[in-house]
Amino acid sequence: MKPNQVETLINLLMLLALFAGLAIWWMTRHGGQRGRIAERARLAGANLRTTAGNADEEEDTHFRKRLMRRLARIGDKLPLFDAKYRLKLQQELIKSGYRSNLSVSVLLASKFCVGLVGATLTVMLGSRIPVLGHFPAVRGVAMLAAFIVGMIVPEYLVSFMARRRRAAMASCLPDALDLLVICTNAGNSLGVSIRRVADEMKTICPPLSDEFAFTADELKLSGDSTRALHGLAERIDLPSIRALISTLTQSMRYGTPITQALRTLSRTERVQHMASLEEKAAQLAPKMVVPMMFFILPAIIAIAAGPSVIQLLAFIDKTK
Repeated sequence: MKPNQVETLINLLMLLALFAGLAIWWMTRHGGQRGRIAERARLAGANLRTTAGNADEEEDTHFRKRLMRRLARIGDKLPLFDAKYRLKLQQELIKSGYRSNLSVSVLLASKFCVGLVGATLTVMLGSRIPVLGHFPAVRGVAMLAAFIVGMIVPEYLVSFMARRRRAAMASCLPDALDLLVICTNAGNSLGVSIRRVADEMKTICPPLSDEFAFTADELKLSGDSTRALHGLAERIDLPSIRALISTLTQSMRYGTPITQALRTLSRTERVQHMASLEEKAAQLAPKMVVPMMFFILPAIIAIAAGPSVIQLLAFIDKTK
């Protein structure tokens, strides 16, 4: 066989392997205990929503909702992820602000689809790269590596969003504590104070406002303040929030005034926030050295020494 025919045959075999993987997944989509349970739960939820009214039906017909449900069906039927890994992803998604029951399944389906697209592109474009085109084994390893990287990218993006969200909440937490001190000084209860702080922080820091509003709703419905506050600490996952929850829990347990404890904690958080800002400002000068050396210093040298170099070159030409 000619080399071109061998190359074409290898590409066809790799594409057939990908399609075989899709076929196996499609077969598992209609079977499996996890998929059947998830499908029945989703159908039961759909039946409950049909009795709620026309508003829920209009939301179900929205393109984004339908897309999320289809991705969730794909994620429920994937046999590649166990319950422990799904629980870990659920905790990470909750920290990112996604509390929907479909979020884990959508993320798993996104991981699988992105990995499959990366592997397909590697197979299709691998023959155009000299190194991959001449070695089928290297091309197969590259396809596997592209699939693994595609599976990692969505989870990395979720972790990045969670870190940014926590940083935004940490920067606005001292203001929220000051508002909470004012509300408790006015004689409001803890649930009412948290609700008022959530309303006031809605335009300043929407993630923190959302978490406080969720905690206020949980306090109103369940009445278990300890559980609701610990849930807030787990969702935000910040040392300052854990200190706040510990202070509130001890104040409610031992009957100490909440206002004084919150005022002390607010002052401490304000000092720590200012110290972190001063530390970042002190780190700015060393970080600016490399950009100045590569971007600013060559321009200054060209401006300062440019006329002298031009005159020197002209003098050399005259002497010749």
